Amino acid sequence: MDKKMTGYEILEVAEQIERNGAKFYRRAAALCNDAEITNLFVRLGQWESRHIQIFTEMKEELAEVKWELGEFSPDRVGSTDAQALAGLAVFGLQPDPSEELTGEESRADVLRMAIEKEKDSIVYYTGLKDLVPRNRDREVIEAIVEEEMKHVRILRQSLAQVE
Repeated sequence: MDKKMTGYEILEVAEQIERNGAKFYRRAAALCNDAEITNLFVRLGQWESRHIQIFTEMKEELAEVKWELGEFSPDRVGSTDAQALAGLAVFGLQPDPSEELTGEESRADVLRMAIEKEKDSIVYYTGLKDLVPRNRDREVIEAIVEEEMKHVRILRQSLAQVE
């Protein structure tokens, strides 16, 4: 059975990635007993919430033009498959990635988890950039990728300080 995914659906996955990311960071902030790292997690959660709004706006615009991606099947080797791409979205596909946090993790453990989740988001958004039809949307996604890369740098700096 061939499956089509619309741009709208792909952006819904992106919104879910950001919602789950914001939730993860809010929980990490609540569990952390280091004021500096707590503030970092609060800021990261706010940035993720801002990304939700960006994807919501893109989704509304794309819904108007009924953008669809072609059929996805195993013989489309060499092209980006939206469903495979969605499978890479760790923040997006887990019911609640913040539940991974038990409160027993060290600050370094939480920072490492956050780094990996940010890197997974970067992979998703980099692939997404190849799927959107308009240059303006690709530029917006590229800006989000840059922000996510900034998150990784900030998290790595914080990790270096606590190790």
